[in-house]
Amino acid sequence: MTTATVAPGVGALLRGWRDRRRISQLELALRADSSARHISFIETGRSRPSPEMVLRLADHLDIPVRERNALLIAAGYAPHFPESSLDDPSLAGLREGLHRLLTGYEPYPALVINGRYEVIAANAGIGMLMEGVAEHLTRPPVNAMRVTMHPEGIARRILNYREWRGHLLEQMERQLALLRSAPLRALYEEVSAYPLPEGGGHLAAYSSDHVPFALPMIIEHDGRALSFISTVATFNTPMDVTVSELAVETFLPADPETARYLHGPRP
Repeated sequence: MTTATVAPGVGALLRGWRDRRRISQLELALRADSSARHISFIETGRSRPSPEMVLRLADHLDIPVRERNALLIAAGYAPHFPESSLDDPSLAGLREGLHRLLTGYEPYPALVINGRYEVIAANAGIGMLMEGVAEHLTRPPVNAMRVTMHPEGIARRILNYREWRGHLLEQMERQLALLRSAPLRALYEEVSAYPLPEGGGHLAAYSSDHVPFALPMIIEHDGRALSFISTVATFNTPMDVTVSELAVETFLPADPETARYLHGPRP
């Protein structure tokens, strides 16, 4: 009697993602046009899913693109999604589009980050936020989380730093719940252990109810308190691992005073 060889790990990985999404086997089966019995067989290793089934289940479980490749490899198949370098000629249109987007957003700050929060590109408006940051934090690759929360970084100028720090750490925690990323986990442990910057007692105590609809980042610049709302945009239905992990973060003035200052003449 012969026994079919099933690639180890794919069933456990799928079960883990289903548990994270809090979806029953029956619900997943209905979404994927399958049966609860078949889903059970896949998760227990009694059945080897086809590559099409792996991708179908991954789609209904909203699994990140990089992890979809990992599922395929665990099932014994080749990765489906390429992972291109941003310098690849095939991504020339993407690079041009991002450049136009960042430039068009000026004078407001905007940047592009990857899945490790490394800054891929930024516009001139980011320079205002980076003023006074220690030189060692500006060496490539610049990490947005590190340069924001390090005591010698932007943190010492953020007037509501305690609140903003909590927002950033929660953002990273949500990412860690989705990705099995050792570098991201290491970054989280590093930045969450940073002490308050010198003089942080006063800064951390600063709070503002001026913008009730979203938490602003309130930063000191040239003796003024500038207030920004952060928005993050990602690409819809990406077909490349690199593109799937890119995010465009923009900082919108949260009050008329900040907008007037950014548009007005400055020395």
